[in-house]
Amino acid sequence: MTAPRPPLHGRKLGDRRVVVDRPHSAYFRYAGPGTMIAKAAASAPTTAIGRRVARVRAIVFGKPLSNAEEIGERLSKKLALPIFSSDAISSSAYATDEILRVLVLAGLAWMTWSIWVAAAIALMLTIVAFSYRQVCRGYPSGGGAYVVARENLGPNFGLIAAAALMVDYVMTVAVSSASALANLATAFEVIAPYKVELGALVIILVTAANLRGVRESGNIFAIPTYLFVGMALLAIAVGLVNTATGAAHHLSPPAFAEQPGTQVFTLLLLLKAFAGGSVALTGVEAIANGVPAFKPPEAKNAANTLIIMALLLGSIFIGLTFVGLQYGVMATTAQGPTVLGQVGSAVFGGGVLFILLQISAALILFLACNTSFNAFPRLAAILAQDDCMPRQFAFRGDRLAFSWGIVVLAAVAIAMLYAFNASVDALIPLYSVGVFICFTLSQAGMVVHWRKERSSGWAWRSLVNGFGAVLTGVVFLVVASEKFFNGAWMVLIFIPALIAMMMFIRHQYAASARQLEMKPGAAVPQPHRHNRVVIPISGVNRAVIQALNVARSITTDIRAVYVSEDPKKSDDVRERWAGAVPDVPLVVVESPYRAVIAPLVAYLDVLDRSWPAEREEPITFVLIPEYVARSWWERMLYNQAAKQMRTTLLGRPHTVVINVPYRRDEARAAAVAAQVEPAGTLVAADNGRGH
Repeated sequence: MTAPRPPLHGRKLGDRRVVVDRPHSAYFRYAGPGTMIAKAAASAPTTAIGRRVARVRAIVFGKPLSNAEEIGERLSKKLALPIFSSDAISSSAYATDEILRVLVLAGLAWMTWSIWVAAAIALMLTIVAFSYRQVCRGYPSGGGAYVVARENLGPNFGLIAAAALMVDYVMTVAVSSASALANLATAFEVIAPYKVELGALVIILVTAANLRGVRESGNIFAIPTYLFVGMALLAIAVGLVNTATGAAHHLSPPAFAEQPGTQVFTLLLLLKAFAGGSVALTGVEAIANGVPAFKPPEAKNAANTLIIMALLLGSIFIGLTFVGLQYGVMATTAQGPTVLGQVGSAVFGGGVLFILLQISAALILFLACNTSFNAFPRLAAILAQDDCMPRQFAFRGDRLAFSWGIVVLAAVAIAMLYAFNASVDALIPLYSVGVFICFTLSQAGMVVHWRKERSSGWAWRSLVNGFGAVLTGVVFLVVASEKFFNGAWMVLIFIPALIAMMMFIRHQYAASARQLEMKPGAAVPQPHRHNRVVIPISGVNRAVIQALNVARSITTDIRAVYVSEDPKKSDDVRERWAGAVPDVPLVVVESPYRAVIAPLVAYLDVLDRSWPAEREEPITFVLIPEYVARSWWERMLYNQAAKQMRTTLLGRPHTVVINVPYRRDEARAAAVAAQVEPAGTLVAADNGRGH
């Protein structure tokens, strides 16, 4: 606050009015002694280019939101379902294909077992969904399998779950995009050669939508998700009616159908089919990871949404498998129609409803990656808060979204899409390996949780979770062994590599925290070390003089250093310095090898070595004068050596690097002052040469 104005007398005797000037009110809101809350104006850009960029960002991503608006960004159940369940629900579009591709190896007669395999997967879905429903209620802060494993099995098991989840989320984006394009190519063959480019474009669009915030992405993605659910249930209903009335008939083999094999039907083959179809379970854990995104009561809403998702997924998966069995659909290669496409063509006859089914399937498969775009950044943020990921991942962007996690996920997923040429067959073996690690650790952690808590019903809950842990653990072993040589070996390398990276980051943060830690109650003594200032100069100019004035506020032990390769210019600078600043010594360092920064560092080393050994080392302040140009393109012409010097000196022992900016408005003020200052003053001594 500024000083109050003089009181103004009112019309009545004794009345006085006081005008209080609060210069901070435009940018801050007073919240108590020594505390102010920044308003939007405090974060607004001040330059013309910054304002233009802010307007573009507001158009593309929306206006920035404050922390107080976070509750308004929470999701209702009807919006949370398409955001967090699109991955799980969309997996029903290709899970049956994976079952049939295995069973066909034993011949067409064994294809009828597909419904029993689907039923077994549905049973496992029930157990996993029940387990994660308990996770939602027991761990409402989010984090899912990572938090459950960390709290109950130990930090390292938590990192295993986190690494497996992160790999699975990346693969979800890549597989969903590739599968969406495969379904779309069933109806529009012309797009087949451009699958990689189209997949990358869609991932970029989904990234932009998620950067706008959770609620807005829910509004964008809700319609396609509900459209697919409606069309899939309609196709199943029509297929069931046709089956009941006897109108269903076996279709002729589709183009690019997988040829029946002659393998012996064994338990191992059945387990392999079970492992292939288990991709239907991917994404089930996403809701447990994002509980804080729900409207209050968060845990209850998340648990209810999880049950709805499990019911829809199980119904569509079992329904498509059963109807497909009645029509005799077959697995095809990557170039052929999908099971969903064959069922849709059979029940709808290839008309408008068939096209709508395929388009909705492609849309939800594209949007399935949206589940990862919500779950991956939240998991990365929790890991960052636990010092297991770079702390930037915990920062929220303008729209309260975890922008770093969103952008990194998109970049890695696009790279995977290009690496595997958007082939579902090539990407699937890398998929679902990580998710079963998470299922196993999560359910094992819940067993420990129930045994610790011993609340009502803990015994049967721990029994169910224990059975689920054993079941998902067996499935993981089957999936990893069966898909190992087809590409799963890469996942089994990525996960340990991620774990090692997170452990390294955690170690680095812990080490730095120990170095920065102060003992509780410790009093901070007054500074007692000697201070000295070294000013590297490029000539005698106003920027250097401003740095010198700053140096005088620090200490009286000041020296300037001029590194030059031209002896004649050195003499000129020495002469001008002696006339302008006679009380500060100038050290001229001739550099016949034309280096500038290395001789300066060597000079600082000489200063340190010449200090008496019995005295504590002084603190050396290196003040770097910088001329700040007005335009961004002008700034490329200045301060390049200063930037290199700052980078070189940062981290040097007992050294503090300070940049002293000199701006153009200060130059104008100095020019005005030079017209009124008497000759021979410091300002008049600078004739404008040097920069």
